[in-house]
Amino acid sequence: MRASHGLSLLALALLTACRPAATPQAAAPAASPTAADASARDVATVAEAFLTPMTPEDNIDSPASWTTPEGQVWLIATAKATDKLVVYDGQTGAKLRDVGSLGTAPGQFDRPNGIAVVDDLVLIVERDNHRVQVLQLPDFSPLGVFGADDLRKPYGLWVNKQGNGYDVYVTDSYDAGEDAQGNDVLPPLAELDKRVRRYALTLEGGKAQATLTASIGDTTEAGALRVVESIWGDPANDRLLIAEEDETYASEFKVYTLEGRFSGATFGRDAFQAQAEGVMLRTCGKDGWWITTEQGKQRSVFHLFDRHSLKHVGAFQGNTVANTDGIWSMQAPSARFPHGALYAVHDDQGVVAFDWASIAKQLSLPLECGA
Repeated sequence: MRASHGLSLLALALLTACRPAATPQAAAPAASPTAADASARDVATVAEAFLTPMTPEDNIDSPASWTTPEGQVWLIATAKATDKLVVYDGQTGAKLRDVGSLGTAPGQFDRPNGIAVVDDLVLIVERDNHRVQVLQLPDFSPLGVFGADDLRKPYGLWVNKQGNGYDVYVTDSYDAGEDAQGNDVLPPLAELDKRVRRYALTLEGGKAQATLTASIGDTTEAGALRVVESIWGDPANDRLLIAEEDETYASEFKVYTLEGRFSGATFGRDAFQAQAEGVMLRTCGKDGWWITTEQGKQRSVFHLFDRHSLKHVGAFQGNTVANTDGIWSMQAPSARFPHGALYAVHDDQGVVAFDWASIAKQLSLPLECGA
């Protein structure tokens, strides 16, 4: 979660020491009448399948999963405060190991934030090293870093496999200094044209090499990306979804094309009562759902939107999970989760899992999907 710009003194009093919980601002657009309060909303409750050990000293931010050749599921999460990765058993939540330490050397991190797994690669955004690091599983062997010459304050990423390489989209929430109260100052709209950096990543001779191919960011009032972190794409429909986290403007998702053009579409503003956060795409044949996060301090709410129409199709919460930063949708089946799982960070301290079958049942979604 990113802090909103221009916070009032009252909102400042509610900030946490690291990254603030989402608190509705007076300047934010009003919620729709049907979303006036939690009791008025149709929010289902789905019990968490597990909760990992709580380690508040780590400041857990974002999860991703990987299935080993032997069928074991690894749930890998970034720990911002302790500058490492925490690896859990993705079917039980038990902690398996830590990876990395503070530093700039290969395999070291400085405030790791966003994370993604594709094939046998894990990519980690390091905010304070201003780079993306590439490791190879299962040994977490360092393959290289990129972006240090371009990125100023990176947070999240999405990886799109392309033939023998990958397109990597990295959000960069740079600011224009601080005001007298120590709040980040939002740059003018005209300077928000580099909110997302796109790289072409290849592996050659066991080394990761990346080239900057585009800088993305609309500079109009409607399309500008003010405060950014979470991002995900849908190549089949030429869509790139980016969460707008500046609550003084709106909590919503902006829809760009993969080439970086603002489509003119936004959604979620009427559904969200707290900051828009993590986003993933759960496919169902040619259809599917965007899974998005409303980062409530007391309880997170996960909103699902139709893949094509972007119409709101349902929302759920857990019994415990709150203040969620990153999420990760594991669509592949496992012994514990035959229809996949949704992983979500809980209150900067650990990760919960939801059985997708339980989500589908509560929201009346089809469990079996066509080709």
